[in-house]
Amino acid sequence: MASTYDGLPKHHEATRSEKLIITASSLGTVFEWYDFYLYGLLTAIIAAQFLTGLNPTTSFIMALLIFASGFIVRPFGALVFGRIGDLFGRRYTFIITLLVMGLSTFLVGCLPTYKSVGVAAPIMLVVLRMFQGLALGGEYGGAATYVAEHAPDNRRGFYTSWIQITATAGLAMALLIVITVRSPITGVGEEAFKEWGWRIPYLVSGLFLVLGLWLRLKLHESPVFQKMKAEGTGSKSPIKEAFGEWKNLRIVFIAFFGAIAGQAVVWYCGQLYALFFLEKMLKIDGLTANTLIIIALLMAAPFFLFFGWLSDRIGRKPIILSGCALAALTLFPVFHLLTDAANPALARAQAAAPVTVTADPAECSSQFDPVGANKFDTTSCDIVKNALAKAGVNYTNVVAAPGTVATVAVGGRRFTAPDPSRLSGDAKKAAIAPFTAQLIGAPASPARAAEGDKPAVAARPAVEGELARVGYPGKANPAEINKPLVVALLFYLVLLVTMVYGPIAAMLVELFPSRIRYSSMSLPYHIGNGWLGGLLPAIGFAMVAATGDIYYGIWYPVVVAAATVVLGMIFLPETFRRNIDA
Repeated sequence: MASTYDGLPKHHEATRSEKLIITASSLGTVFEWYDFYLYGLLTAIIAAQFLTGLNPTTSFIMALLIFASGFIVRPFGALVFGRIGDLFGRRYTFIITLLVMGLSTFLVGCLPTYKSVGVAAPIMLVVLRMFQGLALGGEYGGAATYVAEHAPDNRRGFYTSWIQITATAGLAMALLIVITVRSPITGVGEEAFKEWGWRIPYLVSGLFLVLGLWLRLKLHESPVFQKMKAEGTGSKSPIKEAFGEWKNLRIVFIAFFGAIAGQAVVWYCGQLYALFFLEKMLKIDGLTANTLIIIALLMAAPFFLFFGWLSDRIGRKPIILSGCALAALTLFPVFHLLTDAANPALARAQAAAPVTVTADPAECSSQFDPVGANKFDTTSCDIVKNALAKAGVNYTNVVAAPGTVATVAVGGRRFTAPDPSRLSGDAKKAAIAPFTAQLIGAPASPARAAEGDKPAVAARPAVEGELARVGYPGKANPAEINKPLVVALLFYLVLLVTMVYGPIAAMLVELFPSRIRYSSMSLPYHIGNGWLGGLLPAIGFAMVAATGDIYYGIWYPVVVAAATVVLGMIFLPETFRRNIDA
């Protein structure tokens, strides 16, 4: 028979209140993920509103780093709230985390922009993102532990998979609201959404906060925690016991390297990085990219529950490691197929007229400038790569002898960059402008009348650059997008996410004893998902900017997922038949 508390079988307690437990825990977590991922969906708009003055590549990467700041502090939230949860209870803790998350998100919608208050705007944004990260660091472990400790022993994977589905559900809900608000049907439209309408999804979070708190205040503490407190078997120092004793710390390492690391990179590559790739690399407009992603998310979401259910029958380990293995083997071909399906003109141009940069590596910077001081005009290599980065063009690098002036080949034509070492001031600008126009084109400019000591300027017609001439598109043609194939590929990526993510909450709960469970599972989970996973978009796009290869960032999740498969096969135990009351 299942373990008892106050004379009632554990499985009986679970069936009596399971609907309220799952609904309150899951909906509250959905709202927190909604809050957290709004920023990810609006990265390009946030960059324009809060990072004015940086070059486009740096601005986008900096916006991703601000996004990542919430992930960076998640492990600290895990330590703080994990300790509180192990000492004072699961329910009490995740009520606090929901309150912190909801208020932080609502306040993001009230922030002034860079135009209004200057550098104070991104600073305030970072602070609120960090509060969001702290809250999320305490939320997941509490919700997963709470549900698992109520679940029947033979359905723990299925019950906790409802918590696992919340991240995708929160992302889908955020996508749906963003799509609705920016649609012309609402009267807002794309231009107004970029100017002020982006605030609306943040302000809506206030309603979700009220609903989530109302639901969670109806819950009671988990029977496992009540039993532990009644018997006096709880830990007086859960952090020290969890991470200061080798027998527990060893399990933390195994969980991290043998499961969590791979799960994290597969999750963030399959959902967020894929979205950014569609928008930034493949030049699909935001509304279309959001719509395609949400269709794939909704189609794949039931598989979180399926793989949670399946893990109750065949185990957690084979499902998680199979998802990591499939990701390591297939991510590169899937992202290449995405290019073919989402922007066929770009794929054709890359095949027919590949771009090659020949330069002295010592003169080439990474094209990433966090303070916005580098204009990338001091070396010929930087001039070339800065122009290609602005155009979002894939290129390969060829090493030239030291001191060689950089050249760029587009198909069969080669262009030599200006040599800034021989130029300065206006002469340098005068040399760079026509080179950039020749390579990537230049927009038309209206005539300007004389003003003060400034002479009149004649109107200038638009210039078509070589990249456009050979077929590189400025943006994806909506009529050419193979939407069924794009959705199918995105569905596959999310399916991998459901494999690695669906069973992992149950596995983490089962790996650790109840007295230190909240702390022990939360910290490695949030280091993996907060740092390895959350930093993936920023690191991936920085790798792309440094190499010019739009697929180069995929190496990050591929290598981590492959390492997890090897280490997990060797060290990770199977847990699905364990008793978690102890």
